[in-house]
Amino acid sequence: MSKLDEHLAKAEGYLGRFRETGVLNHINGEAVPAADGCVFESLSPIDLKPLANVAHGKALDVDRAARAAKAAFREWASVPGGERRKLLHAIADAIVARAEEIALIECVDTGQPYRFMSQAALRGAENFRFFADRAPEARDGKALRAVEQLNLTGRAPIGPVGIITPWNAPFMLSTWKIAPALAAGCTVVHKPAEFSPLTARLLVEIAESAGLPKGVWNLVNGLGEDAGKALTEHPDIKAIGFVGESRTGAMILKQGADTLKRVHFELGGKNPIVVFADADLERAADAAVFMIYSNNGERCTSSSRLFVERSIYHKFTKAVAEKAKRIKIGHPLDPDTVVGPLIHPAHEKKVLSYIDLGLSEGAKIAAGGAKVSGPGGGCYVSPTLFVDANNRMRIAQEEIFGPVLTAIPFDDEGEALALANDVQYGLAGYLWTSDVMRALRFSEELDAGMIWVNSENVRHLPAPFGGVKGSGIGRDGGDWSFDFYMETKNVAFATAPRRISKLAN
Repeated sequence: MSKLDEHLAKAEGYLGRFRETGVLNHINGEAVPAADGCVFESLSPIDLKPLANVAHGKALDVDRAARAAKAAFREWASVPGGERRKLLHAIADAIVARAEEIALIECVDTGQPYRFMSQAALRGAENFRFFADRAPEARDGKALRAVEQLNLTGRAPIGPVGIITPWNAPFMLSTWKIAPALAAGCTVVHKPAEFSPLTARLLVEIAESAGLPKGVWNLVNGLGEDAGKALTEHPDIKAIGFVGESRTGAMILKQGADTLKRVHFELGGKNPIVVFADADLERAADAAVFMIYSNNGERCTSSSRLFVERSIYHKFTKAVAEKAKRIKIGHPLDPDTVVGPLIHPAHEKKVLSYIDLGLSEGAKIAAGGAKVSGPGGGCYVSPTLFVDANNRMRIAQEEIFGPVLTAIPFDDEGEALALANDVQYGLAGYLWTSDVMRALRFSEELDAGMIWVNSENVRHLPAPFGGVKGSGIGRDGGDWSFDFYMETKNVAFATAPRRISKLAN
């Protein structure tokens, strides 16, 4: 039996429970259907066949979940940090024990290749361990001395929070948001993306099997316009953590305004990779290919704009094109597959429309540029490289969120910087040069929340993660996560009798 056949057989076994019972909501420790009994279908992007019926939660379901989170909050917030640390480590252990199940279901649900999703569960467990170890210190603050006064700061969990996660890496991104919320002492209502709901159901089950109390973590499936809107407007939800499109982030900001919701947004990106002639060009080409074509190009930190110094532009883009043409497109459960099917027919249509748009704008295709016939007949699009483009084209300005790269030449450092910054987004940037002073200058001026110099995207969990401009508000990672999920309080103690002004004799 080939590895693909083995994965197919195991995946079908794991999916059996979802086919039989559907994907239910999880409220106050119980698996429940939507209050009105409505469901929607989850399709596999591999063959466009239904995977399961999913509970279609709406305002009433969100209200039940929010009330459960509110009822559980005080008790959970009072659990000592050391106890929360033990419990979050237990959740991480339980995730590792079911890592294969998580990976295979994620592949079938999203179309993401196994070579990347095989690490998704392990990264999720790492997220839980990282924040678990910080739970005992989450409430700590500072002693700030003034004349005849001692100020003591501390932090407390903000309350029940709403977490809305995207479809591109649903399991890992759910852990990235939920683990720090739990470590801080918050309770959670989670709404996963409707295109990829399966592993969110696994995750909440795993957490409660590891000992998480009922009501601390609640799950409501649904669409953005009903369940999402109800969550962002609910008065018992004190904050919203969201990963997704910039337009959706703007809608959430408006919806939460009446209840003064705190928000954390990790939104879209049109991230530049800037390559100077003095760079290690072979490594830079490999990094450019990896950062746009891995994970099907469906990730916020993809480097979708390639700026290359004009003297090496043709040589470098030719190398990138040749590498792109050699990428294996195939079934996501095949360990050799690099690019699998895109998440959904609607998204495939969007990506293909941008390829047509690029051609109509005058750009030329150096690699890919078409739908391909992959196993199962699903949403397969070839890794695509546009050349002879300019920064005013829509393919250079708008987030495509697929395996499409647009290459543009530049003449000098000033032009490269101006081109890189001339976009509404500012999530990530990648710079390749052997000139240290240039690297320092350029990264200082680049409009991006995260920049990697002579490297692809390598995450360091204590480091801040987030963007500027249209790419988001706030930072995840390290202590920055606790800044979002917790309120800071200051208590001032007089250390000597103070003269108090008398307003009346």
